[in-house]
Amino acid sequence: MASAPQVDQIAERVERLLVRYEELQRTNALLVQQVELLTTERDSLRSRLSAARSRVDALLERLPDIRSAA
Repeated sequence: MASAPQVDQIAERVERLLVRYEELQRTNALLVQQVELLTTERDSLRSRLSAARSRVDALLERLPDIRSAA
């Protein structure tokens, strides 16, 4: 029965592939979670930047016009 060792080798390789597949699934889930967190953080920072720009623009509007002061 020379095929029995081959079947054992194939079964072992399949088991290793299944373990690796599960590891990759867990890693992918963690990466998806990180992307979601970073996307939320990015959107928050964009919103804060927009608000800060609006405040700066409003402050600039309140400054006297240099040409009319001269």
